[in-house]
Amino acid sequence: MKRYFLFLIVFFALFSCQEDVKFNTPAFQAMKDNVFWRAVQARATLYSGGNLVIEAYTATEVVTLNTGGIATGIYVIANTPSNTANYVYKDPLTKESVTFSSGFNVGDGEIEITEYDVVNKTVSGTFKCNLVNILDNPLFGPTLNFQYGVFYKVPVTVQ
Repeated sequence: MKRYFLFLIVFFALFSCQEDVKFNTPAFQAMKDNVFWRAVQARATLYSGGNLVIEAYTATEVVTLNTGGIATGIYVIANTPSNTANYVYKDPLTKESVTFSSGFNVGDGEIEITEYDVVNKTVSGTFKCNLVNILDNPLFGPTLNFQYGVFYKVPVTVQ
């Protein structure tokens, strides 16, 4: 009986240990008003004029980051009309939406591109921003804050 018991302990010790490794590539995540937020899908588009648009989606939300270029560096939001950030929430029941936005002298923040991989066509970087409730929707606050935002190896489509 002791032999069977010892065999069972060894069997479970050897076969019950496993590592479940999950990769989050591409990734787009941030702290949205101090609550962790992660996109289900992310993509980027590089337009012929040099503007880069990064879009991140959940079932009811869309975050859009626009930069005036794809070169590595910091793109300051609110200094130029080409560097902006937007957040749209669409209620699945009522189909109403609320938009928080930034732009020239509206909101603030920065988008930093840390890597553009030309071979694999991916972009990585960080962002943080304060967005303004542009339609003053009373169901939501006047501002929305994103901190510690990261986008990693988001695929880029060139148009």
